[in-house]
Amino acid sequence: MATSDFSPNPQSDKSTLESLPKVNLFTMFRLGLFQMGLGIMSVLTLGVLNRIMINELAIPATLVAGTIAMHQLVAPTRLWFGQLSDAKPFLNNHRTSYVWVGAALLAIAAFLAVQVTWQLGASLYAVGWTAQTYGWIALLAGIFVFYGVTLSSSSTPFAALLVDVSDEDNRSKLVGIVWSMLMVGIVIGAITSSKLLPAATTCQETARAVSLYSQPAQLAVLQNSINRLFFILPAVVFGLAVLATAGVEKKYSRYGIRSTVTEREDQITLTRALKVLTASRQTGLFFTFLLVMTISLFMQEAVMEPYGGEVFGMCVSETTRLNAFWGTGTLIGIGSTGFLIVPRLGKQKTAMLGCFAVAFTMAFIILSGFTGNDKFLQGSLLLFGLASGVTTTGAISLMLDLTAAETAGTFIGAWGLAQAIARALATVSGGAVLDVGKFLFAQKVLAYGLVFGLQAIGMLTAIWFLTRVNVKEFQNNAKQAIASILESDLD
Repeated sequence: MATSDFSPNPQSDKSTLESLPKVNLFTMFRLGLFQMGLGIMSVLTLGVLNRIMINELAIPATLVAGTIAMHQLVAPTRLWFGQLSDAKPFLNNHRTSYVWVGAALLAIAAFLAVQVTWQLGASLYAVGWTAQTYGWIALLAGIFVFYGVTLSSSSTPFAALLVDVSDEDNRSKLVGIVWSMLMVGIVIGAITSSKLLPAATTCQETARAVSLYSQPAQLAVLQNSINRLFFILPAVVFGLAVLATAGVEKKYSRYGIRSTVTEREDQITLTRALKVLTASRQTGLFFTFLLVMTISLFMQEAVMEPYGGEVFGMCVSETTRLNAFWGTGTLIGIGSTGFLIVPRLGKQKTAMLGCFAVAFTMAFIILSGFTGNDKFLQGSLLLFGLASGVTTTGAISLMLDLTAAETAGTFIGAWGLAQAIARALATVSGGAVLDVGKFLFAQKVLAYGLVFGLQAIGMLTAIWFLTRVNVKEFQNNAKQAIASILESDLD
């Protein structure tokens, strides 16, 4: 539970609170620059580095996905950073200084990760699977753990800052703008990365899926361009973090004068999250739906760029640009669903429609592999992003609708932590299924098709769970069940 200064004079606190300025639209978008930076960073790890490791360095997809997923598995550390920023001001700020230091360390961790990746590839090519190579893998996994911790140390105080500077009447608008900027960052990161990478690097070698270390000239070109990319963009992300938050806390924060504690996502432990999410039959059903949906939605994250490389013969710059098509579709889906689809179908049917659409677009992505047409793949990813936006908006809207205001913060916080773990499982399972597919099938398109096919099946399974969610029963029983969990935690 977050600490908060208690004032014996609530009336005085209220008048002080009302005298503080409200964040304007410009400041909301400025705060969104931080999330935009995180979107850019996600392209580097799950749009560039995964492709290089699987295709150019010929490292098994399971190991690649497992090492990258380490940064998602350490998501529970945000609990500690949330409480730390509450209790211990750093350089005269509760939030801002933590955000800046975390962003700086995040940039350093990203650059270190790519340097270790080169050493891992060199060791694998020179001596094969020996203790030395496994040592480099362990070191890379450790760096991604550090990457995840630095991400928590920056993003959690930032999320707390959003609560501190907003009120009930403008918080949802602020969060909506900031979250949308994450997708903008993914699109910008994909386009920028593709421009900074050489346009014709290793296409032929990629098609044959041999280690790039057997092509010294190609390796030197790729290393230089990737190193430059992982130096420039993380530095830009750090600059965006500073620009987004400079002066905001001092001018707008209500933290020091609030006499009531606001439940935040970073206050929910994993144990408490599981208790809340399985508090009743209906919470368990809805949690299972969200879990299956999340895993099915993100299984392709670690393998989509390698798919473009191995099956379509696309260059690194071209596969990185695939994120722009997915991100653009997601932005359109999120922006239009709340206005066009939810009012007509309702939240539960919107989520179902999104799941059906995702499963349908997976068939297009598989079919594009048999045609070898990269334009077909790009169009399929645009549709996949659109379907993902519909699914996400429908599911989140339904989640907000399914529980009372008194327990909404706890329920959303519990899901936020569980979702981070689910995305890690999705990343690892995508890589593992790809390796199984390569073992079973001689054709690479079938190996990747196995991943996308399982995603489609997972989405249809998620619909099955969602059809068993009863909104009235949830509202009648879940509130009391969650409240009893919270009371037992206080005993």
